[in-house]
Amino acid sequence: MPKAAVYNMAGERIGEYELSEAIFGIEPNTAVMHASVKNYLANQRQGTQSALTRAEVSGGGRKPWRQKGTGRARAGSTRAPQWTHGGVAFAPKPRDYSYTLNKKIRRIAIKSALSAKAADNAILVIDGLKIDEIKTKPFAEFLGKLGVEGKAMVVTEKVDECVVKSARNLPGVTTTTATILSPYEILNNRALVIDKSALQKIEEVFA
Repeated sequence: MPKAAVYNMAGERIGEYELSEAIFGIEPNTAVMHASVKNYLANQRQGTQSALTRAEVSGGGRKPWRQKGTGRARAGSTRAPQWTHGGVAFAPKPRDYSYTLNKKIRRIAIKSALSAKAADNAILVIDGLKIDEIKTKPFAEFLGKLGVEGKAMVVTEKVDECVVKSARNLPGVTTTTATILSPYEILNNRALVIDKSALQKIEEVFA
């Protein structure tokens, strides 16, 4: 049975939490996680890259010289791709890169990512993650007491404005809720700081 350390808001370890075997204790499926990360990154692409083909570049309507007798290579337009100011061969055009994965694959990817973090002891459970005011410094000190360094993701049960606004100015620290976890975000962070109620929500949703 995988376990995670439980801390209070003072940064003191107060016990252990037995994580769900079905969510945090499976054998991580690297192929599915890779597919999920590729899908996430593809869906982030704007797809607005564009260049002009030879048909779209202005000018070049007149044949630059006669076909034969000059000793030069034959040419029909000064806007061919090999010419300066010419069009682009196979020019990129705006397109939609997004695609979907089926629900079963997405669930396996999330469970695999969570299990990988649990195996690395990178999940820290907070017994009642609560901040009374929007202050970055106290929140940074709290993460420091937990020993969190580098990229970290703070997971709450619902959107907590105080937590979100206190964490948003900290480099490498992101926030999310239990119901919109992303395998990419889980794998992209070194530590997961999860509120106990959010952890129970995760186990309820993905069980």
